[in-house]
Amino acid sequence: MDKTLLKRGRLEVMTSRARQAISSWQLYVLILPAIGFAIAFHYLPMYGIIIAFKDFRASKGIWGSSWVGFKHFQRFFNYPDFWKIIMNTARISLYSLLTFPLPVILALMINELKSTRYKKFAQMVTYAPHFISTVVVCQIITIFFGRSNGIINNIAEMLGHERVAYLEVAKFFPSIYVWSDVWQNLGWDAIIYIATLASVSPDLVEAARIDGAQKRHIIWHVNLPTIRPTIVIMMILRCGSLLNVGFEKTYLLQNALNLDYSQVISTYTYEIGLLSQQFSYSAAIGLFNTVINVVILLIVNAMAKRMADISLW
Repeated sequence: MDKTLLKRGRLEVMTSRARQAISSWQLYVLILPAIGFAIAFHYLPMYGIIIAFKDFRASKGIWGSSWVGFKHFQRFFNYPDFWKIIMNTARISLYSLLTFPLPVILALMINELKSTRYKKFAQMVTYAPHFISTVVVCQIITIFFGRSNGIINNIAEMLGHERVAYLEVAKFFPSIYVWSDVWQNLGWDAIIYIATLASVSPDLVEAARIDGAQKRHIIWHVNLPTIRPTIVIMMILRCGSLLNVGFEKTYLLQNALNLDYSQVISTYTYEIGLLSQQFSYSAAIGLFNTVINVVILLIVNAMAKRMADISLW
């Protein structure tokens, strides 16, 4: 009897959902182009991953090329500079991860502005650099840190210091990369937190003030708990792309003198895949990078779910 009622309940739920889908068919039609785009450009090309396990030859095609198993992965693991590339990638990624709280702090600061006019102005000024081309940003960095006419060196010389070719000193590369990225994307990354802070109930804030809470207490006990789920989700997503150091900016700032710190997975893959046309080898490196990122994502997601009861799934 219980099983019959359970089946009947499930049938009624399925029927109700089917009716809702039929009544809202226009909405499903609207998302069809997005679904088609995702399938065509994100899912169908994934079959090309198999060249990581083959000796790909363009003349033979993907399926005609011979299988070699994990040959290309072993080649990458045995590469003399394997650990240097991994450490360089991890160094920049972890350095960038340390700047993760900055957008949160900026959002909290902008949220405390009373004037709507000044608040909009602050938002515009902080997220405007996000729309600057990476090529232009790299040129700005070159102008600022150039040895002969760089603004930083001009100021340093006025203060009695010697000129330094910052872009040619390998140890400076991670700092230049990370902090220029902070300048470019700080305001843009803060937008989602500013939007979340807009949902804080004014009644809750007013009640805290009546109870004698000061600004720092309201920020700590009202605002931060409100954006806490968003912070955790963004942190998980950031960790999920831990080894994805941007290729374009790294490559544009890279030179022979800073390779010890600037040679990362993405630039090495570019050199092997496009310049040397070793497509199977570069595909294996890319697949290895993706697998590591997925593993990190799963671990961080599980930790967040256990510690904060917040997760992606």
